[in-house]
Amino acid sequence: MNRQEVEQRTILIALTGSRGYGLATETSDYDYRGIFVATKPYYLGLKQIEQKDTGWTEEPGEFSYLTKDTCIYELRKFLDLSVDNNPNILELLWFKDYVHLTEVGRTLIEHKQMFLSKKVRQTYAGYGYAQIKKLESHRRWLLNPPQDKPKPEDFGLASNEPLTIVQINSFLEYLYILIRERIQFLSEAEELHNLLMAEIDFKAVLKQYPLPEETLEYTRNITNTSENFIKLLQKSQQYRSARREYENYQKWKQNRNPARAAMEAKVGYDAKFAMQAIRLLKSGIEILETQRVIIDRREAGDAEELLAIKKGEYSYEQVMAIANNLYSHLDVAYAKSTLPKNVDKEAVNQLCIDLVTRQGW
Repeated sequence: MNRQEVEQRTILIALTGSRGYGLATETSDYDYRGIFVATKPYYLGLKQIEQKDTGWTEEPGEFSYLTKDTCIYELRKFLDLSVDNNPNILELLWFKDYVHLTEVGRTLIEHKQMFLSKKVRQTYAGYGYAQIKKLESHRRWLLNPPQDKPKPEDFGLASNEPLTIVQINSFLEYLYILIRERIQFLSEAEELHNLLMAEIDFKAVLKQYPLPEETLEYTRNITNTSENFIKLLQKSQQYRSARREYENYQKWKQNRNPARAAMEAKVGYDAKFAMQAIRLLKSGIEILETQRVIIDRREAGDAEELLAIKKGEYSYEQVMAIANNLYSHLDVAYAKSTLPKNVDKEAVNQLCIDLVTRQGW
């Protein structure tokens, strides 16, 4: 669908980002996100569309204020992500004001409460953690940047070709299944098994880091592989990890925003990532405690604190202490929350049908 077709079927648009959160500075961008209902061919035929996030500056349209970073989600994609309590999606239903809102959009907003569940603990904590990990990576590159491109021989792979990413990941998938099935019927390991079966992507975690030395013998035994292969696996992981770190550092160095880089060099960490992490953690706690999403941080009462973090007025140690405290608070809020464990998918399915019917073809 082109820009005009999407705009004609858009049911809401909100000004998001720093300006939507009440945390804007003079240089803040104007970020818009919204929702549209696709046309009949996309519901009844083979055509598919999940969102429109390009073409805003190239294609003619009615909403002249939209920028190149605008993203308008198709209704079904939006509902799928809302059921999963995606923070960037969930908030779209909780703005006080919208730059564009139709009757169908109002109906969707009237049902916003149905999308809140205790799952926000995982999603908001996860998104906050992702910001913290980016912050830590940038800080590591600032303090100890990679000097040379890693070579296989640096990891004792001079006579052996490193395993490919596909080979490594295939083996780790196999290892994950073996561990999960081995503990499945042990009563004392029931909690651990439930953890491995949870919606957290432990396979991705397993693939992210090289196997520690103390796990190699157990891994060799459980997978019935040779000691040489396990050593080759570990060295290949270490090489691939170092290579990935070096390449990410090079991309970061080349694509840095000058003003943001200057701030980062001054305070020793990426203050914007820090602010986003703290905001997400605070929002997750608020949802669990109050069963509402507070978008404007001036209303929440922490706008000044978040802006101070964004401006680098807090030390790295202070930011991490705040984050750790919020993670603990999030666990307490989760235990006490009266929100349902999950969103009622059948109710969301019926809402989708109703909204599409009201929108018409």
